[in-house]
Amino acid sequence: MPGSNPRAIAKARTLPADAVALDLEDAVAPDAKAEARRTIAQELNEGGFGKRMRIVRINALSSEWGADDIAAMANVPCDAILAPKVDSATDVKALATAMANAGYPQHVGLWAMIETPQAILNLAEIAACAQDTPLAGFVLGLNDLAKDTGMAQKPGRAVFQPVLTMSVIAARANGLLMIDGVCNALDDDARMEAECQQARDCGFDGKTVIHPRQIDPANRIFAPSADEIAEAQAIVDAFADPANAGTGALRIAGKMVERLHLVQAEACLARVRSIAERG
Repeated sequence: MPGSNPRAIAKARTLPADAVALDLEDAVAPDAKAEARRTIAQELNEGGFGKRMRIVRINALSSEWGADDIAAMANVPCDAILAPKVDSATDVKALATAMANAGYPQHVGLWAMIETPQAILNLAEIAACAQDTPLAGFVLGLNDLAKDTGMAQKPGRAVFQPVLTMSVIAARANGLLMIDGVCNALDDDARMEAECQQARDCGFDGKTVIHPRQIDPANRIFAPSADEIAEAQAIVDAFADPANAGTGALRIAGKMVERLHLVQAEACLARVRSIAERG
């Protein structure tokens, strides 16, 4: 949501989204940055966002607005700062230092936009910053990556498949959330659903959306299906059966299931509970 648009932010309080990102960067004109900071601070202080994560996307620290953005959000109730144009571990450490100097609470995470050619080349070193900085998540930004590389954003995103895969691997190696980028085709429901399914199959945790009509397909596709829930419950029940105590592998519904599948099943059911708790 544009940080300069109070009506949009008010709407965000009613949407069935897991998180709301209030933007100070691309969605806000240069001469409206200062006012947008004040608007975001006021809206977040007023509250009313329920269980939705409250994220503020700042301008790049290297820009003329980045340092002021970080300073302005330090005492505002938010859950994460989303930083654009992160190219390297050096950038992450500079952001972490700026947040620490501004007095951010420890619970406020740092999320990095992965949207530049240099970021793709440095995925491993950027993700490794999670070990000693507040870095907690990646958000893929294919619009900027397409602009900088000339790679075409066509249906299916075939040319970006290596980027999707390697981003997830880097994130998972370091315990980071991994969120897919936006679908620009606002009126193409089939393309939105296809991108959600592709991202889910790649291992992404969710997808950023830019219009309320995109929320329902994202929620539906990223949520476990009825069949997946039933299979997960069967696996958990089978390994919980005292008759299978100490067993490393079982045959369940015609499949060989090991304890690594039990971990996946438990994660699936935990996701179901989390969705139910959000209502």
